[in-house]
Amino acid sequence: MNKITIIGVGCVGSTIAYTLSSMGVAAEIVLIDINYEKTLGEALDIKQGVPFGYPTNIYAGTYEDARDSNIVIITSGVARKPGQSRLELAQVNVDIIKNVADNIVEYAPNAIYIIVSNPVDVLTYVFCKYTGLPESKVIGSGTLLDTSRLRSRIAEFYSVNPKGVHAYVLGEHGDTAFVPWSTANISNIPVEDYRRTSKDLMPFSKEDVEEYVRKSGAIIISQKGATYYAVSAAVVHLCKCILGGMDSAVTVSTMLHGEYGVDDVCLSLLNLINKHGVIEKVMLPLTDEEIAKLHKSAEKLKEVIRSVEI
Repeated sequence: MNKITIIGVGCVGSTIAYTLSSMGVAAEIVLIDINYEKTLGEALDIKQGVPFGYPTNIYAGTYEDARDSNIVIITSGVARKPGQSRLELAQVNVDIIKNVADNIVEYAPNAIYIIVSNPVDVLTYVFCKYTGLPESKVIGSGTLLDTSRLRSRIAEFYSVNPKGVHAYVLGEHGDTAFVPWSTANISNIPVEDYRRTSKDLMPFSKEDVEEYVRKSGAIIISQKGATYYAVSAAVVHLCKCILGGMDSAVTVSTMLHGEYGVDDVCLSLLNLINKHGVIEKVMLPLTDEEIAKLHKSAEKLKEVIRSVEI
């Protein structure tokens, strides 16, 4: 029986809970939030739709109720405001995640932790260092959402099924994220060559596509106040990959130890994951220019890490 605990039941946490329930990913879902009254309401609202879907026991609980969780998802933190960068949230959310760690790890020491709160790379690093948990068990949602945004944009441009687009966003979940275009393809045809398969396709600007990916979150926040549907879909996909029977390759944020010459920072590369957590990193054949962009991303994150109190 799969059990998932969600800490933080705001827009993102509650949408993750609803999506997990509607897709039958977990038999038991525990919701934990400082606002217990709201948590009761969210659990009841989702529970009353269960008869139309999969049998799921979902309820508002305490940290102690997280015992025996397979996965713990942390979305707690102050939300990003319009015009605010993810990195500006750093110290406030570092303090919040340390408080969460103090309460949750003793009850769920063997769970796989998924960090969703922003700045996700910094908080994933802090959670690793602060808890001392095995690094393979601590995963930041990282650029999984960015990768989905990239694939949807390319698919939209070429009018193809997004599942046929194989392209990634690496590095920071933020302004220094980048696309290794040397590895990007559509049904095994390099993206830059795909337009030649049809006279109706026009070339597109890689820079514009990357800008679209980087700015999508800020645009959505300015338009509706928060982002939660796509990120929730990404996190639920990650849960399915962890709980599934086969290794899956996903772009998530994990601790680096010399990969591409980068050390002691959490950022997104392509990782193999399964029920044991992170198995290994998939070393894509990056160009020298792409590796330089990865180093730039790492340095940006290290600057923030040095500026906060862990």
